[in-house]
Amino acid sequence: MSKSTSGSGGPRGRYLLSLSVTGLGVVYGDLGTSPLYSMRECFRGEHSVPVTGDNVLGVLSLIFWSLTLLITVKYLAYVMRADNRGEGGILALAALASSRARGRLTLAVVVFLGLFGAALLYGDGMITPAISVLSAVEGLGFAAPALAHFVVPVTIVILIVLFLVQHRGTASVGLVFGPVMLTWFTTLAALGIAHIVAHPSVLVAFWPGYAVTFLVTNGLHGLLVLGGVFLVVTGGEALYADMGHFGARPIRLAWGVIVLPALVLNYFGQGALLLTRPDAAENPFYAMAPAWALYPLVVLSTVAAIIASQAVISGAFSLTRQAIMLGFWPRVQVEHTSAREIGQIYVPVINWVLMLATIGLVLGFGSSANLAAAYGIAVTTTMVITTLLAFLVARQSWGWSLLAAGGVTAAFLIIDMAFFGANIIKVERGGWFPLVVAAGIFLLMTTWKKGRAILGKRVRGNMIPLADFYELIRVERPARVPGTAVFMTGNADGTPPALIQNFTHNRVLHKQSILLTIVTEEVARVSPAERFQVEQLEEGFVRLVGRYGFMEEPDVPALLSESGITGYSLQHTTFFMGRETLLAEGREGMARWREVVFAAMSRNAQRATAFFNIPPDRVMEIGAQIEL
Repeated sequence: MSKSTSGSGGPRGRYLLSLSVTGLGVVYGDLGTSPLYSMRECFRGEHSVPVTGDNVLGVLSLIFWSLTLLITVKYLAYVMRADNRGEGGILALAALASSRARGRLTLAVVVFLGLFGAALLYGDGMITPAISVLSAVEGLGFAAPALAHFVVPVTIVILIVLFLVQHRGTASVGLVFGPVMLTWFTTLAALGIAHIVAHPSVLVAFWPGYAVTFLVTNGLHGLLVLGGVFLVVTGGEALYADMGHFGARPIRLAWGVIVLPALVLNYFGQGALLLTRPDAAENPFYAMAPAWALYPLVVLSTVAAIIASQAVISGAFSLTRQAIMLGFWPRVQVEHTSAREIGQIYVPVINWVLMLATIGLVLGFGSSANLAAAYGIAVTTTMVITTLLAFLVARQSWGWSLLAAGGVTAAFLIIDMAFFGANIIKVERGGWFPLVVAAGIFLLMTTWKKGRAILGKRVRGNMIPLADFYELIRVERPARVPGTAVFMTGNADGTPPALIQNFTHNRVLHKQSILLTIVTEEVARVSPAERFQVEQLEEGFVRLVGRYGFMEEPDVPALLSESGITGYSLQHTTFFMGRETLLAEGREGMARWREVVFAAMSRNAQRATAFFNIPPDRVMEIGAQIEL
């Protein structure tokens, strides 16, 4: 019998197996398609080494220990312990680290690292689909050189179809992709085994001494080869971000039982092939296949490459929702695609931006080899940031000693910085692209956060104390009409501007007025016991504070129903919403051009009624002009 999540133990039984297989198609697509191009870049890339026995064994040893130390140990065993009430990803990690940060400087550094790491993942989300699909479709040129000029058009068509089906949701896509990826990993293992059996001596590369010898012998050139080796672990950050979609347990099960064995067997199979046929380095993956299987392998590789894009796309969706709730991104439409898994969502605007950027990359770079020069710098930078943030979580949340947390962090930083150094030289040949994208997104995030802070300060400066408003209505004696009025306000102390404006123009008050404030906590989800706080005030007023986590979506009508406020009924309630028109006047606080950007972002944000799930026919909007 299928069992769903059971307490803290996570999913079990058939449901665990189902999530694990589905996760193959969402979480491990990027890591799973790295064999298409990683080995080739080590021996045919810009900083490649000659195909000799020692070099092949050295590269294989580096690949195996990179997968083991970075994915198995760092992410699955260490970083994924830092789940923010079930959610993962760089912003969830930064929220954990900042929740107990000591001092304003530490908090500022944590926020900066978290935001820049998140911005880098958007750049990675643009490159991954392009390089994955391109490298697979290039198999057409390997199998039939006359078809090489169709590679780019076919790749673009495939990418368009991929982004068009995203609205069906992670669950629906994963159910289709999961079995396909299971076939893919089985094929990877079978191809590898066939060549390992023919040349079993390649298995000595499991010994880490071959990796050390390779680096020592090749010196600086050997370190540069790490830029190609690093391609085998791209996808680690997306793996962590997708933890909220499936949970840690299914992800770990799929890695240990299916993904890691298949990848290792395939890489070692490619190495065994190169030991006997050095000329196969031009495309060692496709060279592994017998002639009769080449075209079916091209088709399967293309499908797997399509799936590889899913991990970063779904990760970008999760990242966007987290940024919205934490106040670093304007409200955009977020659609839930699963009734069972709350983390499975679709964000249309992010989907279309990623699609256009990915197509532009394919047209601009033209080949996976050119894209490989741009790939990796964003991921390795984010990995360094993750290691630093995890240190703070280990010290502050897990209670690790400085020696234990510092030792683990130092070990991972040595590895991370080695890969970072190997990838930083890619900046000139295309690595600038994800950095420019990250810088732009970081600027937008910080502009939105600062703009909202300035806007809040301006609003609070014009607020009058609630006690003064009570005195006003006692003097003026306004008419009290039946029903309930809800005034949403970001300040839980003063009188909402919409209330003042309504009273000033209409000279009436409802018999009951609820002053509602929504607060986003730096945790993924808030427990039902902490959801709301109700305070009865004077003159028929009620103060209601609702709390949500950054992975939850506020539902104001549901919150009001759960609060138990006497006399509340949705049918007899009017919601008064403020609608600000922002004027970029260049006042103190933010540069004029950033004020213009903030105002544009604000105009294009999703309406508050949709974001808070408020019925539009129960809303009255009151406008105001505010100078920034």
